[in-house]
Amino acid sequence: MVEWYTSPGPVPYPEAVAAMETRVNAIAAGKAAELVWLVEHPSAYTAGTSAVAEELLQADRFPVYRSGRGGRYTYHGPGQRVAYVMLNVGARGADLHCFLKALENWVIGALVQLGVSGIRRSGRVGIWVAREGREEKIAAIGIRLRRWISFHGIALNVDPDLEHFSGIVPCGLATYGITSLAALGRPVSFATVDKALRDSFGKFFPEEMQAE
Repeated sequence: MVEWYTSPGPVPYPEAVAAMETRVNAIAAGKAAELVWLVEHPSAYTAGTSAVAEELLQADRFPVYRSGRGGRYTYHGPGQRVAYVMLNVGARGADLHCFLKALENWVIGALVQLGVSGIRRSGRVGIWVAREGREEKIAAIGIRLRRWISFHGIALNVDPDLEHFSGIVPCGLATYGITSLAALGRPVSFATVDKALRDSFGKFFPEEMQAE
């Protein structure tokens, strides 16, 4: 069974990474169940494995952390729901491309329940919305695998301060904007977002797998 846990308060990014490392090792060893962990972080910039130094525009604004996830620079902070997915991708088909697509579909499905039409775009990882003649990013995705166990995950903008994204080139895409549920006129609580994520999850990731 997939376990779900929601942290009651902000979790510093380094603490979250350390906790994920421990859980991933336990899952790989068969000592723990898969986990979806819902968190919120204090403001920080994180650099994925493809991060380019020139895309960190304001290095002294918030703490900056190197991250083992895929992708470039992104922002985490209050008002953003982060869902860390520690799943056995090996037991779920061992296909990273299909896994990433399922993550995108999961978020799109949750957004539908929240009254927002999310879209995928080839060559641009994450979820986008069409708004006033342009496309803006509403959710970022960054994953790492260890022994076919995933960690890191998705970051959905519920109601963060969007100006905080100006300290980086988000995900290396300078020509696209960033949006949120609140900016789209859909102000909702974390509890509502979490329910939508939970309801959508099982459509793309069976929460109970048959033993081999």
